[in-house]
Amino acid sequence: MKDNRKIRVFLDEDPVPFAEFSPPVKFVLDTTKIPDGQHQLRIVAQSTIGKEGVKTVPFEVRNGPSIAVVGLKEGDIVTDQIPVTINSYGSERNDFFLIRGSETPKGIPVWVWATLISFVGFALFYITMYWNPDNYQSFF
Repeated sequence: MKDNRKIRVFLDEDPVPFAEFSPPVKFVLDTTKIPDGQHQLRIVAQSTIGKEGVKTVPFEVRNGPSIAVVGLKEGDIVTDQIPVTINSYGSERNDFFLIRGSETPKGIPVWVWATLISFVGFALFYITMYWNPDNYQSFF
């Protein structure tokens, strides 16, 4: 019996497959040749009797530099003037490391401040309630 099974792989809405294999197959998808953004991989498999099955896998390519925006979030309602900080990070290797501008400045999270204030408050409470010089005698 002849094995005429095949798998065709399409990218987005392209009518021509970019690859055709006999199952099982393992291949490497080189995303450096695909532009950044939303895409979909459509896999069409054909059985030995000619029936076709289709599976669509949506994915996002992000090979360009990562972009961080501080001060404006998606869906924010803004008025007047707002400060916005934009920074981008590339994955290319350089021989030097630039410290200034290499990190996006962000405020300290509220939970860190709350933890710090709680710790300091408990320490002050403990010192005022339980500080007694008689309990702390020197061994010398």
